[in-house]
Amino acid sequence: MAGSDERAVRVRGRLAALLADASTAALGAAGGRVSGVYLRSGTPGLLRLSVLAGLPAPLFRPWWRLHVDRPFPVADAYRLGVQVVLPNATETMRRYPQFAAGLPFPFGSVHVPVPGGAGPLGVLTVLRPTVTDTSDDLPDRELLARLAEGLGAELLGLADGDESAVRWEEAPTCVRPPDRRSPRAAAGRFSWDPVTSAVHADDRLHALLGLRPGEFAGTETALADAVSPDEAHRILAALRDAAAGHPPSAPLIVRARDGTPRLLHLWPAGADGIETAAGGMVLDPGSAAAEGAADLLPQGVFCMDRLGRIVYANPAAARLTGRERKGLLGCSLWDAMPWLAGPPYDDHLRSALLTPGPVHFHAVLPARAGAEPGAGDWLAVSVHPGTDVLTCTLVPASRMAPAAEAVPAAPIPQDAVGADHTMTSLYRPIALAIALTDAVTAQQVSAVVMQELLPAFGGRRLAIYLLQDRHLYLAWETGFPQGFLSSFDGVGLDAHLPGVETLTTGRALFFETMEQIAASYPGIPLDADVGSRAFLPLIASGRPVGSCILGFDRLRSFSTEERTVLTALAGLIAHAMERARRYDSEAALARGLQQALLPRRLSTHPQVETAGRYLPGTQGMDVGGDWYDVVEAGDGLALVIGDVQGHGVQAAATMGQLRSAVRAFALGDRPPDEVLRGTNHLLIDLDPGQFASCCYLRLDPATGRVRIARAGHPPPLLRNADGRTRVLHVPGGVVLGVDPHARYPVTELLLEPDAILALYTDGLVERPGADIDDGITALRLALAKAGGVAGRRGGRSLAGVADRLTAAARHAVDRPDDVALLLAARRPAPPRDGWPSRPARRPTPPCDR
Repeated sequence: MAGSDERAVRVRGRLAALLADASTAALGAAGGRVSGVYLRSGTPGLLRLSVLAGLPAPLFRPWWRLHVDRPFPVADAYRLGVQVVLPNATETMRRYPQFAAGLPFPFGSVHVPVPGGAGPLGVLTVLRPTVTDTSDDLPDRELLARLAEGLGAELLGLADGDESAVRWEEAPTCVRPPDRRSPRAAAGRFSWDPVTSAVHADDRLHALLGLRPGEFAGTETALADAVSPDEAHRILAALRDAAAGHPPSAPLIVRARDGTPRLLHLWPAGADGIETAAGGMVLDPGSAAAEGAADLLPQGVFCMDRLGRIVYANPAAARLTGRERKGLLGCSLWDAMPWLAGPPYDDHLRSALLTPGPVHFHAVLPARAGAEPGAGDWLAVSVHPGTDVLTCTLVPASRMAPAAEAVPAAPIPQDAVGADHTMTSLYRPIALAIALTDAVTAQQVSAVVMQELLPAFGGRRLAIYLLQDRHLYLAWETGFPQGFLSSFDGVGLDAHLPGVETLTTGRALFFETMEQIAASYPGIPLDADVGSRAFLPLIASGRPVGSCILGFDRLRSFSTEERTVLTALAGLIAHAMERARRYDSEAALARGLQQALLPRRLSTHPQVETAGRYLPGTQGMDVGGDWYDVVEAGDGLALVIGDVQGHGVQAAATMGQLRSAVRAFALGDRPPDEVLRGTNHLLIDLDPGQFASCCYLRLDPATGRVRIARAGHPPPLLRNADGRTRVLHVPGGVVLGVDPHARYPVTELLLEPDAILALYTDGLVERPGADIDDGITALRLALAKAGGVAGRRGGRSLAGVADRLTAAARHAVDRPDDVALLLAARRPAPPRDGWPSRPARRPTPPCDR
């Protein structure tokens, strides 16, 4: 047993080292500021952040845990096994609005799956600054892919056949990025004569500015150019003010030629013991801790590394914050200055760590912080990002207007196991609201709640009950023992249960222990011996909707802030559920309408085999306007396929009217062009505000003669008996419902025995961002490989061919449009009097692709 424990410790140590090395290497490969690795956890479908480099862990807390089905770049990279590259903030907002809502400033990111055995082991992710919201500067994706592949191989070797060894369950390990700056002087002093403009710089200033002996001209202009070429005008203006006895009240922060920040402090003549010369100091903030040169400044200055640990603080910073100087050094920012924790300060600090520009804001000091007399309760805080160290300045500020005051955030609560459930009170409602906008069914709303709330608060169990006829019925559950919730399904509103009481009283109930539940509700069945529970009422605009139950496997408390946030989130969930229930009712009606309108069976003929398939789109109501039909037309068959613009009940109703019209024309054995003209006039007279595409053909089974007319519909495909497949360029007219004078030319061709004719809608061949011609080509190649019809050696039934052609669309997670497919194949005619039948005269085929 001891040997097993020692091996587990060694494996864990090796795992942490591998993850840290991969994260720091990714920073250099992508030019990033922050990197990390997500790994699988013991909870199915949940990824956990295992290592974080370049950012303090509390600032990334909302993203410590991610569900693989959540619409986030990390989840997509893991689930799809592909790189997700977001070059700028604009692309991030377009594709992942929840992610962008939590990081509202210019940044880009890249997320690379870490390959494993049966699937990805995790995701390597890098965040990097961008100059503008639309910058398209991309990282070295190939190098990042190699890093991820190398990490995956190392993890598989470490697992030694047991992939559970490389799962992650704890809080993320924070890694300090390697120092990328070369050492240089921390500060230098200078003096200058305002009358002659002569400047004298000491040796340390020469070293700080990188000036060799004899290079410095000794003038104000030369000094300004050497300190900051791009901001020399600001420096000269500040020198003139100092010469007039009005130096800047705070250090002037400028940027060197390489972009690193510098502090410039000025004082008037006489302030340094020299009556005729004014003085100044240039500081390199990244080395302020080593030199302590900022100790002389009256403004508060402190520096922290990229993990949020304070590495330098001058006496003024200690005085303004009411802390001893030695008590600040080495502490994390949130331990030393808890009044800077939580919103909105987290957003400001994340911005400073991820973007190149400085961040300025006001912060309120608690009374116990001991602000110096006359300074007031507010501090003006400026954070200036650096490559390795952030420099912060504190300047006393007058109290802000009451309307703009912010209540200082409470310190981040922790439980005995270092819980990761706490989150910013602003981000989570915004993220949940954005996610709920895409959820239209009750099941989708429940899935969003599971993906958002459980990872955010560290929960493992979720149950949602919906109210119907004064009874609560279970609509969704996850994490509870199998069958446990069955006894509560359908309980009335008079039952003495917490899930009922929270709805009838409209008050959220929080229980830190299971004993508290047992004491409040004697005899109630419990699903665990330990853990905490939260019961939330789902009430929308004063109307009861249901109850939501969150379960935690560990003991925990609920802060006032968390109770407020959970109650607010319950309101969002209730409104989404109310909307979803109305949608489900309308969708059920629309699906019933559509099923009634689509043909239950296709007309048959002894010499013709047909097969049809319909797949509704996955966006919206799963109801659309695509249709197909086969109708007896005289001694032949009429085949038709069409697509009404739009989705929903209106599209389905219009489709039904068009199908009935086409069927009526077909039963009268009208020519194809007359069928389309008549249907076009009908649609224009109905004026539903929609148009439709259509392809209609009449097939003579005896001769194989086919007459086709098209109205804005994709061209048919023809697969000959020998396997050659082509796209038929059939001339056509405009879509139905637009032009009352439209004409629809008719094209003739011959359908040979065992050939397959394919009609389809654009949902089968069209994809966002891709050319429809490429989709048609792909379908043509798939039809060529699908095999012959039944009755031929090695052949395949027409139904099997239809299944094969629609397999990819049928299994697609996201199907933005409806799909309809209609196949027809002509069987050989039986011989007459022992002699083969004479082949019909073959019309000239149309041009093909």
